Amino acid sequence: MKNYLIDTHAHIDMLEEPLDTILKEMAEYGVKKVIIPSVEEKTISRVLEIAHKSANIFAMTGIFPSEARTYTTEIESKMEELAKDKKIVAVGEIGLDYYWDKSFNDVQQDVFKKQIHFANRLNLPIVVHDREAHKDTFDILKSENTNSKVLFHCFSGSVEFMKECVKEGWFIALGGVVTFKNAVKMKDVAKEVPLNKLVLETDAPYLTPVPFRGKTNKPAYVKYVADEIASIREMPVEELIDITTRNAEEFFNI
Repeated sequence: MKNYLIDTHAHIDMLEEPLDTILKEMAEYGVKKVIIPSVEEKTISRVLEIAHKSANIFAMTGIFPSEARTYTTEIESKMEELAKDKKIVAVGEIGLDYYWDKSFNDVQQDVFKKQIHFANRLNLPIVVHDREAHKDTFDILKSENTNSKVLFHCFSGSVEFMKECVKEGWFIALGGVVTFKNAVKMKDVAKEVPLNKLVLETDAPYLTPVPFRGKTNKPAYVKYVADEIASIREMPVEELIDITTRNAEEFFNI
C-alpha cells in the first residue's frame, strides 16, 4: 500500500518559497514526489537544476503552446541533450491552447506535432496541455503519436471526451478545480474516470484547491484533490492515494 501522494504537475520554479520549505510542507501533507513541467526555453534548464536538488523531484522538457512561435531546431537540440538526464521523465507540457489567442493555431499544431515526434524518438511520455482545443488535440495525438504514453494535464473536457481519451489508453490528471463548488463537469469526470487511468496534480502556483482557493497553490495541496475525489467516489482516501500514486510511478517510471 502506497501511503504517500505524488503531485504530477507543479511549477516549483514559479514559487517564491525556498525549496526546503516547499519540501518540508509536502512531507507534512504526505506528499513525497513532485514533477516540474517546462514551458519555455529559459525554464528547461531551470527545472532540471531544481530536480537535482532532491531525490524526490523530477522534471519535464517541453515548450508550452503559447510559446510555440519561439520553437527552433536549436531549442529542440537543447531539449534532446537535457533529456539524456535521468531526471527528465516526460516531454511537457506541450499541446494546444486556443483560449487566449487563436491567431497562430497552425503554428501551435506544427510545434505540437514536432514535440510528439521528439518524445517518440526518446521514448518519453507526453504531458498534454489542452485548453479549448479538444478535437484538434485528440486528432493530432491519434495521427502523430506512435509509442509515447499520454497524460492529459489539468483535464478540462467532458465525461464523454474523457472516455474517448481513456479508450486510447491515455491518462487523466485532475487538480484543484475538482474541489470548486461549481465545477460540476470536473466532479462528473472524477466520478467516472477509470481509477487505473487517474493521477493527481496541483498545477501550482495556479488553480489552488478549496480551502485555500484565492491563495498561491503548492504541491502539498494535492492532498485536498485526493480528499475531494475520494469523497466524490465514496471510497477511502487511502485507497485512492495508493492507486493514483502507483499510476504516477508507473507512467513516469519514477
